[in-house]
Amino acid sequence: MREIEYEKIAEAVEGLTSACVRLTPSAEAALRRAAECESCPAAKYALETLLVNAALAKRESLPVCQDTGMACVFVKLGQDVRIVGGLLTDAINEGVRRGYARRGFRASVLDPITRVNTGDNTPAIVHIELVEGDKLQLAFLPKGFGSENMSKLYMLPPSAGLEGVMDAVTDAVKAAGANPCPPIIVGVGIGGTAERAMLTAKEQLLRDVGEPSKDETLAKMERELLERINALGIGAQGFGGGNTALAVHIGKHPTHIASLPVAVNIQCNAARLERTVL
Repeated sequence: MREIEYEKIAEAVEGLTSACVRLTPSAEAALRRAAECESCPAAKYALETLLVNAALAKRESLPVCQDTGMACVFVKLGQDVRIVGGLLTDAINEGVRRGYARRGFRASVLDPITRVNTGDNTPAIVHIELVEGDKLQLAFLPKGFGSENMSKLYMLPPSAGLEGVMDAVTDAVKAAGANPCPPIIVGVGIGGTAERAMLTAKEQLLRDVGEPSKDETLAKMERELLERINALGIGAQGFGGGNTALAVHIGKHPTHIASLPVAVNIQCNAARLERTVL
């Protein structure tokens, strides 16, 4: 049994909050490719401006977007790890609290009924998966809500088939329009229960932008959906052109014979993510 101190976890999460000041390398590369191939002048200008903004944010250690999001933390907890000094979730929230405050990030988290702000961006949304080993893996995803608000869940009948899945995802992006600040990354979860499908969709945003699924059927769907979505003509920041989405990432989970759940979770162009292993 390996012990990991509460304070060490809090310090690690505090460091991870720096994700808010820079795009992931794969997201920046995808934006650059999109700008190079964009034929619509207004959309090309928008893409180039996004790249300038990302460079300034990184250089000045300022948020790449004013919405520094709600802290989503994905944990893989080795079954041979023991947390010493407090609860794992408390340590994560302490790290979020410190990191957002130290860097002056906007306080965006509040009670959904009273609308009273918690003042420190906690509590984080924490997903914990128990795995083999004695390591603690943390992935920090600050999720802006211009894109999160565009989430969709479809409980399709099995007869809808793959074409029904493709139509649902395309319809979700079409309905979202320019609201999620395209070009976007589209996370898709197929199967499971309603909540499992939604989690699977969000987990796909942890992949490098454009990284294909290892499942060839899903990889083929990703390619076709990307073509369909970019044919919608929404384009960068809604200005039109051929770059509504940078990537489509699909995951799946076994489901019940009576259903075909499909969840869509969209990431805006400000794709931010940091990881660490303790």
